Amino acid sequence: MVAFRRKLLSYSIVTIDEIRELIQLVSETGVAELEVQRGENRVRIRRAIGEVQELTVGDQRVAAKTAPSASSHKPSAEPESSPEGNLFTVKSPIVGTFYESASPDTPPFVRVGETVQPGKVLCIIESMKLMNEIEAEVGGVIVSKLVPNGQPVEYGEALFAIRPL
Repeated sequence: MVAFRRKLLSYSIVTIDEIRELIQLVSETGVAELEVQRGENRVRIRRAIGEVQELTVGDQRVAAKTAPSASSHKPSAEPESSPEGNLFTVKSPIVGTFYESASPDTPPFVRVGETVQPGKVLCIIESMKLMNEIEAEVGGVIVSKLVPNGQPVEYGEALFAIRPL
């Protein structure tokens, strides 16, 4: 019975190697937040703007700065040639479900014709039960919203067209 209990307890502890693997998983997938719980031990890894990862192990919080990765969850704003002129297209950085507002009973984050500044939340992409805020990287006017509310989106799919100011 003692050997079984010792083995059971060893499975409820999250090891440093497992935490490193979780950090690598968050970095590679672009997930904004990940939480793992084993027994009473809990590890939460949260990605923030500026590539700071916050780790919570039990009741202790540790912030770790990392170098920006190629798979960052920031949207890609790339100029694309279009008949309407110089527009920036905001693309989905992850696979998930597009939501134009924080909840069904609140107004959309942005509307067509609205002027936005860099850092303004444009939408939310839900991926693996995590809500990832997609922010404008350029200031300008929202020319079009390219995805209906609640629709699944693919990595790299165009979400908004912005005419820079």
